[in-house]
Amino acid sequence: MTTHDVDVLIVGAGPVGLYGAYYAGFRGLTVAVVDALPTQGGQVSALYPEKNIFDIAGMPAVKGQDLVAGLVEQAAPFCPRYVLGEQAETLVRLGERWQVTTSGGTTLVASAVVITGGVGAVSPRPLPCAEQYLDRGLQYFVPRLDVLDGQDVVIVGGGDSALDWALASVERARTTTLVHRRQQFRAHAHSVKLLEQSTCRTLLDAQVTAAAGDDGLSCVEVTVKGDFGPVAVPCTLLVAALGFTMQIGPIADWGLQLQDRSILVDSAARTNLPGVFAAGDISTYDGKVKLIAVGFGEVATAVNNAAAHLQPEVGLAPGHSSDAAIAPSRAVSA
Repeated sequence: MTTHDVDVLIVGAGPVGLYGAYYAGFRGLTVAVVDALPTQGGQVSALYPEKNIFDIAGMPAVKGQDLVAGLVEQAAPFCPRYVLGEQAETLVRLGERWQVTTSGGTTLVASAVVITGGVGAVSPRPLPCAEQYLDRGLQYFVPRLDVLDGQDVVIVGGGDSALDWALASVERARTTTLVHRRQQFRAHAHSVKLLEQSTCRTLLDAQVTAAAGDDGLSCVEVTVKGDFGPVAVPCTLLVAALGFTMQIGPIADWGLQLQDRSILVDSAARTNLPGVFAAGDISTYDGKVKLIAVGFGEVATAVNNAAAHLQPEVGLAPGHSSDAAIAPSRAVSA
């Protein structure tokens, strides 16, 4: 078992949590960040790393993976401790401090906790007929577009992600087929128009019902409503864009005041537990707007209030970043 002792523990390594790691370091606090996903970036890295985000202040457009890389770089001078691929499971009060244990057996002790877990734990909806090919041809999201290069790609789904990946695939793959169980798509009308104008083969009112291949995936069978028999489609990369289930997970049992699966906070991002704060999509209050941009402000509020909670003598105001040299003296090595 591994134990880490820090000033601030951030639960959630999405963009909001990463910005919180920077701000904790900027306030001179040691910080650890825990996340169930194996990489930084949370759902941005998992769901749309190659998509442009247009509502980040000062950035007309930025790819999800570039935003995450920038946030990691911003926090790097303060050497946050990342505990990735481990879900935060329990929260226990230790006098004036808190102890969190993870699914990987790690123990994290902190004077303040900031929960930035987005919409909670994200799990892809499975494609049972091809599950045996997971990581051998079956994927539930496309982390990098170059994985499409030269492949026979079959994408299952009818939402924005499915169409985005199909449109990217026709530019890079050997063949691209989109399979959707309905006649109508759930994606943006502009994406649908682009798809109709592309070389992508579409099979509607259809489902992937079988998969085959020896060392890896080589072919899928698609059953189309009303047809006599299944259609064999060459496939070396099967992307099941069937959506994700999102659950708040063990956090629901931490004694926090919840409202519609979100954590209720006040104007200082405080929860009902002393020294525990929440920011980003997992938090809620009257007038809440769920945007990354809003989350950045919320986590800055949370961390500054946590700093004042831990060090009343330094106060709430963080000072101007332009006046500070990035030379952390209390950093924890990564």
